[in-house]
Amino acid sequence: MRFRYLTLALGLSALLLGGCDQLQNGGEKAPGATTTAAKDDSAVVATVNGTPITEAVLSMYEEQMQNRRAGPPMDRQAVLEEVINLELASQAGTKEGLADDMRTQLHIEQQRRAVIATSAIHNYLESHPISDEDLHKLYDEQVPKGNEYKARHILVDDEDTAKKLIADLDKGADFSELAKEHSTGPSGKNGGELGWFSPKQMVAPFSDAVAKLEKGKYTEAPVKTQFGWHVIMLDDVRETTPPSFDQVKPQLQAFVQKQRVQEYINGLREAAQIEVKEPQAAESPATETPATDSPASESPATDTTAPATPDENADSQPPADSASE
Repeated sequence: MRFRYLTLALGLSALLLGGCDQLQNGGEKAPGATTTAAKDDSAVVATVNGTPITEAVLSMYEEQMQNRRAGPPMDRQAVLEEVINLELASQAGTKEGLADDMRTQLHIEQQRRAVIATSAIHNYLESHPISDEDLHKLYDEQVPKGNEYKARHILVDDEDTAKKLIADLDKGADFSELAKEHSTGPSGKNGGELGWFSPKQMVAPFSDAVAKLEKGKYTEAPVKTQFGWHVIMLDDVRETTPPSFDQVKPQLQAFVQKQRVQEYINGLREAAQIEVKEPQAAESPATETPATDSPASESPATDTTAPATPDENADSQPPADSASE
């Protein structure tokens, strides 16, 4: 996996609810709730028409606001004023009968569901801590080290055709022109250009062949991969300077966290009885998938897609580690 792609995939969300904060001071159960709310014994910092606002409520709201904004901590008095304003609006809505509105009740229940789910995920992550050994292993596996290569290739369907192309090269044929004329993949129109890549980005037979070439040379025998038969020419080599472990440790930790959350959700789904009753959408006509000739490595096969935890809207699927064109 290219490390620069890792950074696109790594954002484990703050696990806090977005949208309007729900402040429940009265201890009422949301629809479907089966547990008794814990009693809030913290000090009362204000009252609004007789309804107490406690230290615990104020601290939680302050924490939520701070997690959603950059910069220095909010002024405590400003936070209290916001909580008071929310309580006033809540009381007004209750007098208008909005608390009994079905849509309002559904929103409250969804907030409740999301908060409990977030707590469960936090609890799982705390009980399954990530060790430096885990992070070092990911660093060694995924952060490119050593050389990067710039190469061209011609992809064909059979070995005999590849051998004939090598013979043409031996006679002085131009590699790029042969690629444009004979390569079966999209890179052919660009003369077989693959750009810069690290060995881990390509399947082993391809990367091994490239590593053995001298700059400016092409393979003397066809190279077979699951994509077909390749004739490869090495254009350039450069040393890479990977970031240090300490530099990328926070990103690596977030990446492993996503994997842990996925493991947790997968385990819950396997143990659950789930029956989907909503009709499936009609299937659209199948579309032909464009062919690719890129010998990209398929080694990072682990599904690292995290479930959408509360407040998580970003696409969590890492881009494929390939030199696909």
